[in-house]
Amino acid sequence: MGRPREFDVDDALETAMELFWRKGYEGTSLSDLTEGMGITKPSLYGVFGNKEGLFLKALERYERTKMNFFHEALKEPRARDVAEKILRGFADSQTAETGPSGCMGINGALACSEAAAEIQKCLIENRHRGERDLAERFERAAKEGDLPAGQEPYDLARYIMTISQGTAIQAASGADRPALYRVIDMALQFWPVSAVRNG
Repeated sequence: MGRPREFDVDDALETAMELFWRKGYEGTSLSDLTEGMGITKPSLYGVFGNKEGLFLKALERYERTKMNFFHEALKEPRARDVAEKILRGFADSQTAETGPSGCMGINGALACSEAAAEIQKCLIENRHRGERDLAERFERAAKEGDLPAGQEPYDLARYIMTISQGTAIQAASGADRPALYRVIDMALQFWPVSAVRNG
């Protein structure tokens, strides 16, 4: 007869997500995790495999619960609205009243050693995937005439993602939401528009 599970996996995963988000992958020790989650190391290994496995599950939870705005924004009818909703969605997530500041993906990838190379690779691939999804949306906008001729969708996607990564670092350093919104407003001033034609 199996022994009943001694902790709530969902609650434990939420705690792990917040610890990794706050401290990064390598900055979060096994002791931090077991103490924060209220479990023993054997329980952690039994349910999640190891620290890396726990991080990947926590990252999946983060993307599902904190980053769902991203794919919703891609459904906006105009490319500029897509960009603005993504940038403001990042800023909102990075400065939420509950949870750590900044971005779990950025915090987790900074200062990774060779021992955490696979985690860093996973985080980089996640960012690239988001950038590709955004570039494909901008490609569609270009075909629909929603972007001026000559605009490179992949460069535009990289620009938006670079701004979002910058606001993540600013948020982790203490910048508040209004400050990030002002940066976003400035960034959107450079949104490409068609030249005004003289009548």
